[in-house]
Amino acid sequence: MGGASSHLSKQLLKEYQELTYLTKQEILLAHKRFGDLLQKELRGNVESIRVPKEKFLTLQELKANPFKHRICHVFSTSEHDDDSMSFEDFLDMLSAFSESATLEIKSHYAFRIFDFDGDGALNETDLETLVNHLTGVDEDTKLSNNEMKQLIANILEESDIDKDGTINHSEFQHVISRSPDFVSSFKIML
Repeated sequence: MGGASSHLSKQLLKEYQELTYLTKQEILLAHKRFGDLLQKELRGNVESIRVPKEKFLTLQELKANPFKHRICHVFSTSEHDDDSMSFEDFLDMLSAFSESATLEIKSHYAFRIFDFDGDGALNETDLETLVNHLTGVDEDTKLSNNEMKQLIANILEESDIDKDGTINHSEFQHVISRSPDFVSSFKIML
């Protein structure tokens, strides 16, 4: 491989392999793809550059994802609340969505993505926002108030083990562990 991937040192590549669920080839491809998001003059310094969220949203894997803004928010380590992504943020995201990541890792990040208010629990507002992201908010796709209330009641009935009106992380993991399709549906292909 030429271009941006050749600038990734062997030591750094080894560290990334140890810290992620990605293979050497996946890391090199991620490095190239991250570099492709940068202006040509910045590509030699991929590890120290942050890419604006708007550029990340142009990636094919994120374009059609209804949670694309939340994904960027959850994986961004930006101190400026702009959800820009570093190369390491990008690797963390790809690692969590990889086929090799454990169910525990996948459910951890899924929970954070679905916890829209960041309070550590999925409440009725989070669940309504989640459903709206999945169904859309257009007149022809949006659920009626009654349909939404019934769906949220069903979700809580199924998932809220301690009956406190919210789904905590362990309850979420319990539900996910009973859903074999979750792992295969919660991934982004490189």
